[in-house]
Amino acid sequence: MTSATDTTPLLPPELLRQVRRLEVRARRLVADLFLGQYHSVFRGRGLEFSEVRQYQPGDDVRIIDWNVTARLGEPYVKKYVEERELTVVLAVDVSGSQEFGTREQTKRQVAAEVGAVLALAAVANQDRVGLLAFSDAVEAFVPPRKGSRHALRLVRDLLTLRPARGGTDLGAAMAYLERALRRRAIVFLLSDFLDTGFEGALRRAARRHDVIALALSDPAELALPAAGLIEAEDAETGERVWLDAGDAAARERYASEAAQAREGRRRTLASLGVDVVEVSTGASYVEPLLGYFRSRARRR
Repeated sequence: MTSATDTTPLLPPELLRQVRRLEVRARRLVADLFLGQYHSVFRGRGLEFSEVRQYQPGDDVRIIDWNVTARLGEPYVKKYVEERELTVVLAVDVSGSQEFGTREQTKRQVAAEVGAVLALAAVANQDRVGLLAFSDAVEAFVPPRKGSRHALRLVRDLLTLRPARGGTDLGAAMAYLERALRRRAIVFLLSDFLDTGFEGALRRAARRHDVIALALSDPAELALPAAGLIEAEDAETGERVWLDAGDAAARERYASEAAQAREGRRRTLASLGVDVVEVSTGASYVEPLLGYFRSRARRR
């Protein structure tokens, strides 16, 4: 597992260009679309005591500071300000299945771009942001910090990290966050959720933190093309199967089972207290994410 103290090697020119392209696009989206929505949804943890001032006609008597009033012989009230600073963590699945993609991007690349937008929106809002990259083990943890330079480090890590393992263990990732985070955080969980047995750990994490699932998928995982026999390989286990994509009935069964699995995942996450945003490699993530921010702002 890598950590925040690791040295940073020089990036190959093409990878450096990729990081810069992603940075430019993410900054533009944050400035044009996401920052206002992010601010309206994630407003801070509440009110924090600031100071006392003299009572003025019309002040709520419930905020009178009776200790100060008794000491000074005239009424004083407590003044509060909104506590703005938040802790945001990007929990990103980097397992083998994330390398799958039949369109222009893999799930891993989409996760990196979404993560870049969220990280830059957080630091622009003066929040702290960190990264947990996981497979079936924790591959890297970068503690939350503030600042654009730190956010760009996370963007680079999202693009360049090469996981040592290929499986997925969502439960272990959530248990690690519980140990690593001392304060309540907003956790954006980016994964395709091709795992089982994580429900207990995710439920505990959602009780303590505000967990938002960005469920990644590829169109080929939901519907097979009419392409004859297809050999499919599980990127995490290496298991191979043949699918008869030329058979209409087989394609219909595949799509039906995929839809049922997707709906089952949505219900499971909802029962754990986790909001879900569906993100596909075959479409822009902008509208699903903005739509979620808007619906959440209405719920507030």
